[in-house]
Amino acid sequence: MSKTLLLINGPNLNLLGTREPEIYGNTTLADVEDAAQKQTDDLGIKLHTFQSNHEGAIIDRIHEARGNCQFIIINPGGLTHTSVALRDALLGVEIPFLELHVSNVHAREPWRHHSYLSDKAVGVICGLGVFGYTAAIDFVAHKLGASKSAKP
Repeated sequence: MSKTLLLINGPNLNLLGTREPEIYGNTTLADVEDAAQKQTDDLGIKLHTFQSNHEGAIIDRIHEARGNCQFIIINPGGLTHTSVALRDALLGVEIPFLELHVSNVHAREPWRHHSYLSDKAVGVICGLGVFGYTAAIDFVAHKLGASKSAKP
């Protein structure tokens, strides 16, 4: 099986670049996905991206990844703090995952400090802005044994 990564962005991340730019910056989700595609191409990793504002659609996409994907990077947005179902889906497919947040959720409102995913994630990246996606992909590449000279 080729090295395959699924990048999932949850509710409201389609508004990245325009929603609260003082917190999330000006880079759009399309910009993030384009950069991720270039980075994974250079590393020889096949990338699938998915964004939805609907919890069930995200869970369905996670289920579809079973047997077809070696790693998931997920920015669950507000579902981080509310979704046991998302946690169960990630555990059920047995695909290692990184939890990612553009902002530092621990420096924000107290209700953002709790995650239903963090204790099951391989790691958590937060507060690095959209650079967090680059860092996450580099980490996954390391875990999958990919290198810049590799091509799918």
